[in-house]
Amino acid sequence: MNPDLSRRRVLAAGAAVAGSAALLTQLAASPATAASPAAADAQQSASTAKPTIVLVHGGFADASCWNGVVERLQDAGYTTIAPANPLRGLPTDAPYIASVLQSISGPIVLAGHSYGGAVITNAAAGNPNVKALVYIAAFVPDVGEQLGVLIGRFPGSIIQAATRPVPYPKPDGSTGTDLYLQPDGFRAAFAADLPVATTRLMQATQRPFDASSFTDLTTAAAWRAIPSWGLVAGRDMAIPPALERWFYQRAQAREIVEVPGASHVAMISHPGTTAGLIAKAASSVG
Repeated sequence: MNPDLSRRRVLAAGAAVAGSAALLTQLAASPATAASPAAADAQQSASTAKPTIVLVHGGFADASCWNGVVERLQDAGYTTIAPANPLRGLPTDAPYIASVLQSISGPIVLAGHSYGGAVITNAAAGNPNVKALVYIAAFVPDVGEQLGVLIGRFPGSIIQAATRPVPYPKPDGSTGTDLYLQPDGFRAAFAADLPVATTRLMQATQRPFDASSFTDLTTAAAWRAIPSWGLVAGRDMAIPPALERWFYQRAQAREIVEVPGASHVAMISHPGTTAGLIAKAASSVG
């Protein structure tokens, strides 16, 4: 690894957490006294100039995993959308999320967690409104790559060993395979830094995703044309932290933030840091 890059990333990790929190506080601050009509018009103009932020979840989750991040971004004045990712594989999920993006006018900052990173990498391609990509403990594949191959590039993932395959019928009469995280593996593989009661509830309400997601080929790599930011979850047992760093460095991310104790669901356990990084991306391109 390039020593200068490593040193720069380590310095950015500490500075970005504090800086991101300060940025959110500044963005969310409201005046103590009533603004003049001219000031109100200026404030309204600034608000409408902000990009819409779209948050895409990954497998075994739903849009509620972004709740803490959404709350902070909304308080900071951002229009924020967390659509339901179908979790039926890239050929279904990427076009679906692309259709959501096409329904939004104006600039967009698009964030993805885990498998959601692969979805946004495909979905954002060719959309001129998407100004920034933010990857949160996420896959960042290139054209022709498969997640099932990429996840073995570095050791440390226990996610596949923790899954349970369940067949399901498809509309065309064929049989698909859904992947669920087993009760005894959910916490260790996915959310070890959350309270036990929380992970028990998450395991019971998890949304499975199609096993084909690990073998689907990536057909577009939006990060080659759109600037990106990345968050590394330091104790991630689903996507190895070394793989996350490699992804973000390959994409030449403008900033990489590391959260040393974070599990795979860093946006739940560290919503302030996650929202701060997304807000920094938004302010950089807004």
